Amino acid sequence: MKNRKLVMIPGPTPVVRSIQDQMGRETVAFGDPDFIRDFKELIEDLKDIFKTKGQAFVLAGTGTLAMEMGIANVVKEGDEVLVVSHGFFGDRYVELCERKGLKVDVLESEWGKIVPVEEIEKKLQEKNYKAITVTHVDTSTGVCAPLKEIGEVVKKFEDTLLVVDGVCATAAEPEYLDDMGIDVLITGSQKAFGVAPGLAIVLAGPKALERRKSLGSIKDYYVDFEKWAPIMEDPSKYFGTPPVNLIWALKESLRIIKEEGVENRYKRHIKVARAMQAALEELGFSLLAEKEYRAVTLSNVLYMDGIEDGEFRKILAEEGAVVAGGLGQYAGKMFRLGHMGNIDIHDLVSTMSAIERTLYRLGIKDVLGKGVGKLTEELLK
Repeated sequence: MKNRKLVMIPGPTPVVRSIQDQMGRETVAFGDPDFIRDFKELIEDLKDIFKTKGQAFVLAGTGTLAMEMGIANVVKEGDEVLVVSHGFFGDRYVELCERKGLKVDVLESEWGKIVPVEEIEKKLQEKNYKAITVTHVDTSTGVCAPLKEIGEVVKKFEDTLLVVDGVCATAAEPEYLDDMGIDVLITGSQKAFGVAPGLAIVLAGPKALERRKSLGSIKDYYVDFEKWAPIMEDPSKYFGTPPVNLIWALKESLRIIKEEGVENRYKRHIKVARAMQAALEELGFSLLAEKEYRAVTLSNVLYMDGIEDGEFRKILAEEGAVVAGGLGQYAGKMFRLGHMGNIDIHDLVSTMSAIERTLYRLGIKDVLGKGVGKLTEELLK
């Protein structure tokens, strides 16, 4: 009998039954009065949870589409943009911006480290940057940027908008737009929200909406704030067909978040992450990200000597847990373990036990119970 496989990659994350049930509802017309009400409530919930007086945009698409939407509406061709990169997905902003004819400067950290906030401030003093992009959590490195501190720095530069990639952070790491100086927050449905892939989510603060108006006509069509704003304000209007069942699924996710309490959710993610990371170290692994900047949504786990990546992940899948491989220069040298969203203690203990069994099968015999014991001890503190 084959083991049931827990999907413990950095997204998509496991989808709980109540959210699955929303996906399975009979689809209705997007003009249905009840759906219009649900969509409107979802938009208001997003603005309330992430604390902005601006606008939330929810449309069919991926996190990468959300990245494009976030940039397209706040800068024009020839503008200066600063990209702060902590890994593979930070680097993606460089190509995206260059394709739009923007003048791009890059501050890049060694993988596993952050770009110091002081270095960011110094760079912002050199030019009139119209925007700065920061990936809150880069899944290639497991690094969490010090977003609050970066936001405080960017506030000093009136003409510079802070665009944050929250795809692997939103709903797990604190992100309050207006308080933290975030002008645009982009994210997706499939990670800490615990919804299936398919929704691009963008929150735009007041300064970002003003910037969009100042640009006049833009070349982009589908991702134009001004095409979607009337629909977000009144979902009975039409621009593009909304993904009805995904909207319901996200609405259920937000209900779960509100029921748990967003601050409690942030605390839970910290506790789970630190417990998993302590357990992994107990088994002899090390982590790529520096300890003080480790994300709570995933761990990027470096193999000990003698462990071959393909064999490890193959056996781990047989034992019932699926993880992702490393990216870039760390391909084959580490695995990436997601621990975000609506996972519970059963998922965590089962995953850790599967890792122990995998190591045992690979010849490391003194591991059984060590990781699970450490994980449980940390979770019960």
